Amino acid sequence: MKIKWFGHSCFLITSDKGIKIVTDPFDETVGYKLPDVETNIVSTSHEHYDHNNAGIFKGTPVLVKGSGRINIKGIELTGVETFHDEDAGKKRGLNTVFKFELDGLNVCHLGDLGHILTSGQVKELGKVDILLTPVGGIYTIDHIGAVKVMEILQPAVTIPMHYKTKALKFSLSRVDEFLDLVGDYKKVDGTEIEISRKNIGDCAKVVVLDYK
Repeated sequence: MKIKWFGHSCFLITSDKGIKIVTDPFDETVGYKLPDVETNIVSTSHEHYDHNNAGIFKGTPVLVKGSGRINIKGIELTGVETFHDEDAGKKRGLNTVFKFELDGLNVCHLGDLGHILTSGQVKELGKVDILLTPVGGIYTIDHIGAVKVMEILQPAVTIPMHYKTKALKFSLSRVDEFLDLVGDYKKVDGTEIEISRKNIGDCAKVVVLDYK
């Protein structure tokens, strides 16, 4: 599969068969260039402007939100209800963590997770091979929380998201604090990485994609 980062929490995940998933598309106020792609599936973790701009895509992609399981074009999607804050959603509401099963791998997108996952939520998610996690704090878990979630889920590869870059128009922490904690990381010169069952063991523990 190929994983391309559009900035913030928005990724394009393309299966070996060409099925495309876009996660948490943002609107034009966020600062990143809007993704101009066709996709089969759009997932949104919650209804905030920097994560739910599903109307920008051409064609008729299937919009997936909320908890539950669904199979779309051979891809199994699992949504697990979590919270956008550490106070059971009282501050910022609900958040859905999604797991996508494709090409023999399990990709988990945490959305705007605001707390450490419970044992029940971890059980619902099951095995995670590739983790897409916020690290910027303020509205989500910070770098310390992200490392704790990594320790719980034990992914082979983690890709950080939702942190401060030159393009982002509001304040978050930068990715460096997270990288200082994890140690084993690789910065990719570009926005995309290709991962398969054959090469995932050769990847660094943390892969940082570079927004251009």
